[in-house]
Amino acid sequence: MTPSIFLGKRAVAIVAAALAFGAAVALTLQADAQTSQVVPANAQARSYGGGWKCSHGYREENGACKKVEVPANAFLNPFGSDWECNRLFQKTNGACAPLVVPEHAYAADSSSGRGWRCEQGYRESQQSCVAVQVPANGYAVDSTYGQGWKCERGFKESSGACAAVVVPANAMLDGSGERWACLRGFAKSADACTRIEIPANAFLDSTGAGWRCERGHVATTTACVPLRVPANAHISYSGNDWACDDGYRQESAVCSPSAIASAAR
Repeated sequence: MTPSIFLGKRAVAIVAAALAFGAAVALTLQADAQTSQVVPANAQARSYGGGWKCSHGYREENGACKKVEVPANAFLNPFGSDWECNRLFQKTNGACAPLVVPEHAYAADSSSGRGWRCEQGYRESQQSCVAVQVPANGYAVDSTYGQGWKCERGFKESSGACAAVVVPANAMLDGSGERWACLRGFAKSADACTRIEIPANAFLDSTGAGWRCERGHVATTTACVPLRVPANAHISYSGNDWACDDGYRQESAVCSPSAIASAAR
C-alpha cells in the first residue's frame, strides 16, 4: 500500500469519527435539556415537541397547573381544562343557574346561547315568545329566523301578505310554487305564453321552448332549408352540417383530394 493511499483512508476515518462524536454530543445535550426542564405539579412532559402540559382536570395559570373547580350542576369538558353547565342550566357569573324557559318555548339540546327555542307559531322577542301573525293563505314555520311564516303554494309574499300568483293560459306553477313557467310548446312573452311556431322540417327541442331542424336541414331565422352537400362529402354527426369524405379536405365550400390521396394516384 502506498503512503498516499494509507493517509487518505486515515483522513476519512478521522472525519467519520468526528461526525459520530458530534452526533452523540448533540443527543446528550438534548437529553440533558429535557431532563433539566422543570415540570410543575399535576403536569407531565409532552411526548414530542418539548414542554409540558397540565393533567386532565387542571389548567395552566402563570406557569403552574391549577385544579379546575367544577360548580354544582356542571361537568368537566372533554379536554379537562374547563367546565360546562348541564342541560337546563346556564353559565352565569362563574356558576350554573337554572335556565328560565319562557312561555311557548322549549329547552334546546345545548346550554349554549339562550338555551331555549320558541315553539312553532311563535318567535323570539325580547327574551320571550310572541305569537306569529300568519296572513291569509300562509302557514307558520318552525324557524328561529325570518318572519315565522311562509305563503301557501300558488301565493307569494308581498308587503307582509300572501298575494295570489297569476298563472296565464298555457302555463303552470313551477317547483317553487311562487312563479310560473310556460307549458311545452309555448314560450314566455311578457306576462303570457305564446305558441311556438315550428317551421317545416323542424321539431320541438328537448326544452320544449324552441325548435331544431331535421337531419339534412340547416336553420335560418324562421325556416329549415335543405343542407347543400358538395361532391365527395357527407352529412356530419350533427345532422345539420357536412364533412369531407376520407381522402379529401375542405377548401371553401368544396372537398378537394388531399395531398396523400393525390400522391397515391
